[in-house]
Amino acid sequence: MMNSVMAKMSKTLAILPLLALGSELCTAKKAANATLAVSEQTYTQKTPTRGGTGKMYMDREISQVMGHLGAGWLERSEREREERTDLLVKNLELKSDETVADIGAGSGYFTFRMAKLVPEGKAFAVDISKQMLAIVKGRIGKFKTENVVPVLSTITDVKLPENSVDCVLIVDAYHEFSHPREMGLSILKALKPGGRLVLIEYRLEDPKVPIKRLHKMTQAQSQKEMKAIGFDWKETRDMLPQQHFMVYLKPDPKSKNTPE
Repeated sequence: MMNSVMAKMSKTLAILPLLALGSELCTAKKAANATLAVSEQTYTQKTPTRGGTGKMYMDREISQVMGHLGAGWLERSEREREERTDLLVKNLELKSDETVADIGAGSGYFTFRMAKLVPEGKAFAVDISKQMLAIVKGRIGKFKTENVVPVLSTITDVKLPENSVDCVLIVDAYHEFSHPREMGLSILKALKPGGRLVLIEYRLEDPKVPIKRLHKMTQAQSQKEMKAIGFDWKETRDMLPQQHFMVYLKPDPKSKNTPE
């Protein structure tokens, strides 16, 4: 009888860890489903307009994405003259030892320009396109740029270490993010406290800017979306001929200079 009781107790004890594991998996699944539900509630769907996805975020339709076949347009010889990309890079005011990230890096047009300014630091080229990152990798070998690091991100996660980046640059790409809230939160997490996000978008307020409407953004819309995920707006510089140069900060609890 005693041996029978002990055997039953042994089986029960063996099952308990499995029950606990099952409970943990169930809890994790519920949490994941809750997160997905919140994400789905963040966006609405309508009939797409020309060049758009029909997916709405904070009253803005998300545009279609330019694929790797657009790399030639990104690297066009007249780009510096048309967009004054030299002024853009200069106004980043990078320090030589900073860690920077080019989100939606594409062919690495800005990544390599930033890398030159942070010789003691690092420049992440972040993109969801393996084809674009293949172009970046090829240019790393060509230019022998050792401080450029390609990073394959997802549509919701930039895949950068937490509190690791001093400056994030997004040039004419944010309006294409299929999950702008999730990506924005991921960027916020990757930035160091007090770190800055420089968001470049064509000015929707200016009808003379010869870019399709969904590929432009107003300053007010940008500020609304960034504020919703926890960024502080610092300033907007309009020294560029066609684009807003908008600077946002990750709040730093230890700093007295963080905007309210």
